[in-house]
Amino acid sequence: MNKVKGLKNKIISKLKQIKEEKLISKYIKENIIFVMYVIINIINSTLLRAVTMKSLSNILLPKPLIADLAVVIILGSFNFLFKKNKNQVIYLSILTFIFTFLCTANSIYYTYYTSFASFSMLSLTQFIAPVGDAVVENVLQIKDLVYLIPLFVFYIFLFFHKKDYKEKYSIKRKRKDNFTKAVISGAILLILFCITLTPLEVSRFIKQWNKEYVVQRFGIYVYQLNDGVTSLQPKINSMFGYDKAAKEVREYLDKKNSQLEYSKENEYTNIFKGKNVIVIHAESLQTFVFDTQFNGQEVAPNFKRLAQEGIYFSNYYSQVSVGTSSDAELTFNTSLMPTKSGTAFVSYSDRTYESTPNKLKEMGYYTFSMHGNTADYWNRRVMHENFGYDRFYSKIDYNVTKENTIGLGISDKDFFDQSITYLEEIKKEHEKYYGLLITLTNHTPFSEVSKYGEFDVDIKEKVTNENGEEEEKVYPYMEGTKLGNYFKSVHYADEAMGEFIEKLDEKGLLDNTILVIYGDHDARLSKSDYVRLYNYDKENDDVYSSDDPNYVKFDNYEYELNRKVPFIIWSKDTKYSTEVPYVMGMYDAMPTLGNMLGFKNEYALGHDIFNIKDNNIVVFPNGNWVTNKVYYNAQKGEYLSLMDEAIDANYIEENTKYTDELLGISNNIIVFDIIKKEMEQNNE
Repeated sequence: MNKVKGLKNKIISKLKQIKEEKLISKYIKENIIFVMYVIINIINSTLLRAVTMKSLSNILLPKPLIADLAVVIILGSFNFLFKKNKNQVIYLSILTFIFTFLCTANSIYYTYYTSFASFSMLSLTQFIAPVGDAVVENVLQIKDLVYLIPLFVFYIFLFFHKKDYKEKYSIKRKRKDNFTKAVISGAILLILFCITLTPLEVSRFIKQWNKEYVVQRFGIYVYQLNDGVTSLQPKINSMFGYDKAAKEVREYLDKKNSQLEYSKENEYTNIFKGKNVIVIHAESLQTFVFDTQFNGQEVAPNFKRLAQEGIYFSNYYSQVSVGTSSDAELTFNTSLMPTKSGTAFVSYSDRTYESTPNKLKEMGYYTFSMHGNTADYWNRRVMHENFGYDRFYSKIDYNVTKENTIGLGISDKDFFDQSITYLEEIKKEHEKYYGLLITLTNHTPFSEVSKYGEFDVDIKEKVTNENGEEEEKVYPYMEGTKLGNYFKSVHYADEAMGEFIEKLDEKGLLDNTILVIYGDHDARLSKSDYVRLYNYDKENDDVYSSDDPNYVKFDNYEYELNRKVPFIIWSKDTKYSTEVPYVMGMYDAMPTLGNMLGFKNEYALGHDIFNIKDNNIVVFPNGNWVTNKVYYNAQKGEYLSLMDEAIDANYIEENTKYTDELLGISNNIIVFDIIKKEMEQNNE
């Protein structure tokens, strides 16, 4: 007791000394450049949270502020170890530039992915470079440059304080003393931060599935340091911990596969067994366009017709992460989720996967893929071979000219037209085949409007003028907006699809064949354009105010739910005209198709939707999830009830636990190459 009392008295005495001797103001005056360095970088980290997560609570949260402050102080403290003052300033300038770069890069990245950047993305830069125009046009915004202002202020400040450091040398004792004070201050802040953490925060920090949550609770600088360590974990983990991971995977899959109600036969079992399959990977195609029209002209009449005539899964969600289109291919073909770090197509292309092409090859199918881009984009050359495609027709197999190029490569119309010739050859040589055709034109930035053909996204009305004559009045509506250009691009893609189906039919390529169409992911456009779409005030060429009775609410939840993509199975032979409304994820596609084609994948994490029906849950890579009842935002710990009913807390807790477990299992299957090793053990 006396020791505690003595320690308390010492602390009080020290605080009085600091106050009486004005040690803080003296320290600031003597180390004004270091203090300015700290202030500038804390301003930027706070700005990042304000710009990306756009909530006052995110700005005022003390935890990320303390964490960022600790990192900035500790890393900056090493400047005092430089003997020459000028070198101290150079060191702080470099650190400030790095911190500013991190904030700017993460702000840009967040605009496109609604997540924060990772060091593992460095391995993907070769695949991001070709879409640089898209980044500039659709992603880079003025707000993303705001972090440069504090940086310039810091450099201007240094310019006017040259006399404080130019050609001067620090006293060794003083440098050592300043370094010690800074390190201790940073360490105290770090300890203070750590003791306030909850078990949930620690768990999510370690798993790092939900990067937005981590930045919100731990700050951008701590997140980025942890991400650097996490990015190295796959290489370390793949060498250690296999037995534990394999045991967890076996137990999880045994439990899942033993649930007979989710694995039994149903009315769709084997209905397409032995049929040819042509899969269309439709770039950036979203479901809501099927119900959108301008001046009586539908945006996607051909896709809509296919949905009405076929089996249409209208509540289908993409589950991609940083690998975008490649993640869609992974999940659609293997029923596994994107990896926590990097992307499977690049970082884990040497793993063994149970894929749809491999399964159908075992059943005597010839398998192939077609894409008008280079074979190495997203490492498809390697991964398609791994998935079991016998042949990959890539850019070198197509006649690509300046005239038939739109955006990233060959136009969809030319791609489909030239693919017909290959399909005819395949049909002649093989009794059964499965093929994937990956479209390209409907890719952001949707800027080559002149090549899309005529399709107006304005409003045209007949009005009577002052002379009593009828004339046409035009309201701009979506013209000139990014979403408006997207509609034009989709309309072009829809025309290309319509022409493709006609040519397939002419060549007899639709006989004994099913056509499978899926959107790979949403168009990644801003919420503001959607607000204009649903709240256009034509009289003022503006958006209704939120208190206007005509205003349609379109918040973050509406935006997320609107990102649904189509999944259609169509056959010329039979008009099913069936809409499947159950909530469904891309990882449910393989089990559902597998049941129809006559194969099963015991490593699938999704379900045959016709067995699980309303009991399904769609898990997203960031930890969010959706069911028929709820859309849950893991970052905010909030949810939206989709059925206007009270939601039990246990329901949220159980599904959140299921989400975390599934993401971990999927990641372990890929990282530890469990499928390969389990197959080897079973064959021994």
